[in-house]
Amino acid sequence: MKAAKKMNSIPPSSTLKVLALAKELERSGRKIIHMEVGEPDFDTPAHIKEAAKQALDKGVTKYTPSAGIPELREAIAEHYAKQGIEITAKNVIVTPGAKHSIFCALAAALDPGDEVLIPSPCWTYEAMVKIVGGKPVFIEGSAENEFKLDIEKLKGAITPKSRLLLLNYPNNPTGAVMSAADLKPILEVAVDHDLLVLSDDIYNVLVYEGEQGNPLKFPEMAERTISINGFSKAYAMTGWRIGYAVAPADFIAEMAKIQEASTSCTAGFVQMAAIAALRGPQDFVAEMRAEYRRRRDVLVEGLNGIDGIDCLKPRGAFYVFPSIKKLGISSFDFCESLLKSKGVAAVPGSGFGPGGEGHVRLSYATSMENIKLAINLIKEFVEGLPARS
Repeated sequence: MKAAKKMNSIPPSSTLKVLALAKELERSGRKIIHMEVGEPDFDTPAHIKEAAKQALDKGVTKYTPSAGIPELREAIAEHYAKQGIEITAKNVIVTPGAKHSIFCALAAALDPGDEVLIPSPCWTYEAMVKIVGGKPVFIEGSAENEFKLDIEKLKGAITPKSRLLLLNYPNNPTGAVMSAADLKPILEVAVDHDLLVLSDDIYNVLVYEGEQGNPLKFPEMAERTISINGFSKAYAMTGWRIGYAVAPADFIAEMAKIQEASTSCTAGFVQMAAIAALRGPQDFVAEMRAEYRRRRDVLVEGLNGIDGIDCLKPRGAFYVFPSIKKLGISSFDFCESLLKSKGVAAVPGSGFGPGGEGHVRLSYATSMENIKLAINLIKEFVEGLPARS
C-alpha cells in the first residue's frame, strides 16, 4: 500500500531505531547496556501505583472529559501556583503523554506553511511540525555557547511566515539550561515579532546547577505561551502515558478539539495516579535528581578521560552529548559499531537536527554499574578504531 507523498518528508525516530536494533541483539542473547532511551530506571513511587489500583477497584475505567478530570486539572493549577504562576483549571488540558500535548498544540497553532523556529540540536519535533503542515526552521547552537539559543541567530531566522518559537530547556539531547536572564532577550524578541512560544518543560525538575527560567513568569508571555509538561520524567511514569499543557483558556479549547478527534481522553485511573503524584510526597523527585547528578558526574569524567572524546557537563535533563569529531567517524557509524561490537546503545547526533552530527547522545538514566561498564567499553571501542592522521 502506498502512503501519502508527504510521508517521504517525515523522519523516523533515531532513538527508537537504535532501540529496535538493541532489542534484536538482546533477543539473540547479547547483553546490552541501554543508554539510548530517555527513560528513568527508577520504579514509579508506591503511593502513585496504589492510587491507580484503588481507582481501578472503584471502577474508574470509563471515558473522562476530554480535557481531563477536573480534580487533576485543578491539581496542576495548584502545582503552578507553588511556582508563583497563577492559572485555573480552564488553562489546563490533560493528554495521553506530553508528546500528544505538543502535537495538539502544534495542530491548533499552525496553518499550512507556518514556520516553527527550533533551536538545534533538538528532540524529534520536526516530524510533528511537518505532519500538521508546518515548516521547521532550525537555529543551530554550539558547544562553545553551551548549546543555548543565540539571540542574533534567532533574529536572523525570523521571517514573515514565522509563527511559533519552540523552546526545550533543560534540553534533549544536550542537557542545556537557560536561566531567566538567558530567556529574557529571547522572549522580548518573541513579543516584538508576535510569536507564540511552545515551551517543552518536561525536564524542568532535573536541573543540577543554576535555575531554569520559565516563560510564564515574564510580562506579556502568559497570553502567548503553551507550557508542556508531564509525569514521565519527574515521577518515572513513562509507560503511564500522561502529560498536560497549560495555555490561555481559549487556546486550550482549540487543543481539546484535536484531542476529541484523535485520542478522546486520557485513562481515568491514570489521571487519579497523576493526582497522587502532584499532591503526594515529593521526596522521590529530589532523591532521583541527586542520583542523576551523581551519575552525570561519573559519566562526564569518564568520557573526558577517553582520547578523542570531549564532553560538556550538562546542567539539566539526563543526557550527555559528547563530541566525537576528533575520531573522524560519523555519529551513525560510531553508534552502530559501538552497539554491535561492545553492546552499548547510544543515539547518533545526526538524528537531532543541525549541529548534532559529530556528537552522540548517552542517557544516564541507568544504573551506576552500567555507566561505569559503558565507560570502559567505549574506551576499548575508541582505542580499537583506526589510527587518526
